Amino acid sequence: MRGQCLSVLLLLLLRASGPRGQGQGPEGPSEDFLEEPPGKEVPQEDGVLVLSGRTLGLALQEHPALLVEFYAPWCGHCQALAPEYSKAAALLAAESARATLAKVDGPAEPELTEEFGVTEYPTLKFFQDGNRTHPEEYTGPRTAEGIAEWLRRRVGASATRLDSEEAAQALMDAWDVVVIGFFQDLQDEDVATFLALARDALEMAFGITDQPQLFQKFGLTKDTVVLFKKFDEGRADFPVDEELGLELGDLSRFLVTHSMHLVTEFNRQTSAKIYAARILNHLLLFVNQTLAAHRELLAAFREAAPPFRGQVLFVVVDVAADNAHVLQYFGLKAEEAPTLRLVNLGTTKKYAPAGRGPVTAASVAAFCHAVFSGELKPYLLSQEVPPDWDQRPVKTLVGKNFEQVAFDETKNVFVKFYAPWCSHCKEMAPAWEALAEKYRDRQDIVIAELDATANELEAFAVHGFPTLKFFPAGPGRKVIDYGSTRDLESFSKFLDSGGELPEEEPAAPLPEPPANSTTGPKEEL
Repeated sequence: MRGQCLSVLLLLLLRASGPRGQGQGPEGPSEDFLEEPPGKEVPQEDGVLVLSGRTLGLALQEHPALLVEFYAPWCGHCQALAPEYSKAAALLAAESARATLAKVDGPAEPELTEEFGVTEYPTLKFFQDGNRTHPEEYTGPRTAEGIAEWLRRRVGASATRLDSEEAAQALMDAWDVVVIGFFQDLQDEDVATFLALARDALEMAFGITDQPQLFQKFGLTKDTVVLFKKFDEGRADFPVDEELGLELGDLSRFLVTHSMHLVTEFNRQTSAKIYAARILNHLLLFVNQTLAAHRELLAAFREAAPPFRGQVLFVVVDVAADNAHVLQYFGLKAEEAPTLRLVNLGTTKKYAPAGRGPVTAASVAAFCHAVFSGELKPYLLSQEVPPDWDQRPVKTLVGKNFEQVAFDETKNVFVKFYAPWCSHCKEMAPAWEALAEKYRDRQDIVIAELDATANELEAFAVHGFPTLKFFPAGPGRKVIDYGSTRDLESFSKFLDSGGELPEEEPAAPLPEPPANSTTGPKEEL
């Protein structure tokens, strides 16, 4: 009898507690943890599973490879991604691929967004083999084919096994850029490195072989990674170091460098790849491609490129196309083409050739050598000083008058560095005008502003907008950064205290990052 009582008690306890996700409270089942029972069909929309907290676990059980998009209905980027995401689902379904696409309305499922650390939309996470605790962050393209290829390389082989010359040739015929790893032992750890890189280099196809006849066919005697391409020199070899083996970073840089064309024309399609090349020095030839005389310069530009591969990225910018933001960044006008400019993305220093000689292979090479030898000095952008720059309460500074005004030892100068497109700059403009009006009769105080997208300074670089700096009177060229609340009261306290604020003042919101770069606002890439 006692054993029966214990059995009944145990059964009741099990029913009361149940497995995780099946618990009941005093008011019935917890809606937060209930999941749909097996056999329940997960709803779909345009070929994409529509998941919730109740169905995610079921989907993970049924689909060994699951890419989940966390979206918000009001998110513009999510809306732009939606058709590509559905097309990717259709592509994979047509191939009977072992990968499934799903989506979760993030704002409607706060517990899921918290569980998976979702802080922005869209966020995509890849779940494999039902593992809920360590999904992989999706960092691939946001096009249908890019999403599908990213998944193919995770659920299948990231490189094609090549056993014959015909197989190798078929792969090379199908892609513009093909990377083949020639390894005498496919169990070598270098093979794992090669395959790991192949998972994410989606813009090129990968093959792998250990066949002696293929080594012979391509003139190889040792382990080598070979990049084949349908342009420029056609082939580039990366021998595997016999002592150090294959280093992922070195191989990645090699592939990025040699998969680029010797000369790349800048446009919306190529801009992202130009940045991804990780080559800091960009040499730009500005031409008007509607003019035959300008188009003839491209051959000389290309001729100069090979010795600088990996050190300098050669880029053509058509001033007749939609590239006004590039011209603005370099302080150029379309009528100044043809001309050359070189920029180092690490330092943001810009260089121009001395004089306006003809663009030839020799002059292009000489320009590069002059920059790298230190013979040429960088130039700084500056607008012309407006005739009425000091007539308004807020004084207008440009590169050409900044030093004279900001470092005047008799003045306390408070400067706003802004970008015309910056929303935070626009929001604080009324407070800045009010500050200037308040102190307009003070001869020792100057309230000023400088458009940092059109003017550059030798003293320092501006890395965000708005940036506020105070230049107190006196010797020593002292500079104090302002990082507090952007309102009239706080600005006034700061000025009246000589550039100090009480410690309890809250920090200001982070400034917007600068948009100007070699190719303009990052949002457009």
